[in-house]
This record gives sequence, C-alpha cells and structure tokens, in this order.
Amino acid sequence: MKRSDTIGIVGAGQFGTALASVLARAGKQVVLWSRDHQVVSSINMKRVCPRLPSAPLPQPLEATADPKRLAQEARFLVMAVSSTDVRDRAKEFGAYLDGSHIVVHAIGALATPTNERVSEVMSLGLPTLKIGVLAGPALPQDLAEGEFASMVCASSFNEVVDEARRLLNAPPALRLYGSKDLAGVELASALAGAYTVALGLCDGLGMGAGPRAVLITRAVAEAGRLVVAAGGQQKTFGGLSGLGNLLVRASDRSEDYKLGKRLADGVMTAEAERTEGARAALAGAQLAKQLKARLPVLTGVAAVLSGKAEVREVATLIGDTVATEE
Repeated sequence: MKRSDTIGIVGAGQFGTALASVLARAGKQVVLWSRDHQVVSSINMKRVCPRLPSAPLPQPLEATADPKRLAQEARFLVMAVSSTDVRDRAKEFGAYLDGSHIVVHAIGALATPTNERVSEVMSLGLPTLKIGVLAGPALPQDLAEGEFASMVCASSFNEVVDEARRLLNAPPALRLYGSKDLAGVELASALAGAYTVALGLCDGLGMGAGPRAVLITRAVAEAGRLVVAAGGQQKTFGGLSGLGNLLVRASDRSEDYKLGKRLADGVMTAEAERTEGARAALAGAQLAKQLKARLPVLTGVAAVLSGKAEVREVATLIGDTVATEE
C-alpha cells in the first residue's frame, strides 16, 4: 500500500479505535498509534483493543508505539487524543512530520489550559500547514457496530478536505462531507459536547419535552453567536458538527450526557474525571466572556461544573432569562 493511501491514527482511545476499525473493514490500510505497548500488542496479536473491545480489528489494521514509523508510513494523520494531551502529542509528532503531511483532529473541545482552538495549538507544534478538523454525529459505539454515521472535515486548504473525503469516506458506515469553516466547525464540535451536558441536566431534572425543545433551540442560537464572534459562520452550528453532533449524543451512549444526569442528581465530578464536553463548557464560557458574547445556558452549565451554583438554581435562572435573540 502506498504512503499516500495509508491512514495514520494518533490515539487508540474509543474514537480512534472505532474509526480505525471502520476504515480497515472497508479495506483501507490503517496504522494506529498508541504510547501503551500493551494496547499495541493486543491489537497486533489478538486483534482487539482493551479500550473498545466491541470494535472488530481486521488485518489491514496495524498498531505501533513508534511515532517515526507512523510518520513514514502515513501521509494523512487523524489526531484522536484528549484535549489535555494534544499539545504534547503535536510536539512529539512534530519532530517526525514534514510539510507534506496532512493532519486533521477529532477533538471535541478547546485545548487546555489556554482555551485555544485545537488547530491553533497543532499549528504551533507541527511543521505542516495542512491542518483540519473532523467532527459530526459519529459515536464510537456506532462506528464499531457499523451503524450509519456522518462527519464533516473542515480546513482552509482544499487538499485537506479532498484527501479526508477520499481516505475516510467508507459508506454506508461512514460518509464524509467538506467545509472551509475551520473555526466554526471546531467551535461547533466543542459546544455540541458542552450543550450535551446541559441536555443531560435537563433530562435528569425531568423537565419534559417542552423545556427540552426550548433548551435545544436556545443552544443553537447561543452557539451561533459564539461561533460568529470567534470568526466562524453562524450556519455552521446548525450542521453536522454542531446540532447533528448534539442530537446524537443526547443519550446514555454519551459520557457528556451521563455526566449531566449525574450533576442533576447532585453528584459532583472531580476535575480529572471531567469529560471533553465539560471541559468545553468551562472553556466556552470563558471564551464567551472574552468575546462579550451572551450565552446564559452555557454560562449556567459552567457555573454548575465549577461548583459556583446549584443545578436547580441555574435551571430557574436560565428559564427566567429573557432570550430575545432566540
């Protein structure tokens, strides 16, 4: 298999493994990178990954713990690590990549602790300018089970989007769409996770279908304002990376949603146990303050997560807030 046709995936977590399994089942050559040598051994010898045992791992998929090998064998890379790790992984792989590489990330949060968009952080650590984002309604479990899923790749470079669609499109299990709104898709993906926590809170409080519909409507309006304030397009949150992402995650198959329900039950989560959606809510609220964007729902969720407000207090405050923009 040619280097240009090989897909490298950085990170053997649930999403990275599920994506790798979908692509390998479609006959594509995939190399999955993990720092954990036991995970690498399990994939190569037992054809299973401990972090997502439900994902079948066919023969076209190989695993490695060597970043140099991944850089040599694959021109197209998907960064599928935590928002807390992306800065370090970008620096680590930056030592082996060059300007010919294409790197897209699938991280639904802002990079901690600076609250920058992930592409901005990657651009500081990687030698290539060909960077993009991958986002949309594609849960790891759905990908692993071969359920229908769609995602969008956004980049300011046409080549990034074209190569993503060529290499990652694997219908009917996974369909890829394109966008040039890099900032908008990145923020939409992060905010979708944040508002998923809000939906978990809403359902955990038993607020009913009416308030739930209002919450989703207000989330779309709020997120659109923040996306525009950050330089993206308002319509982007209404697409796959935002609203589509939010709707597919509003169930117990999403860690963000389950976190919201736990918060509704009064169970506080330690900082180390926060989900990407929780981190996105906290970072998004800070970004909204910096950009002077009015986001009462997101601000309320952040207040609950940081222990500054009680759940029912925030729910009442949000319900009483006049939202003329929506």
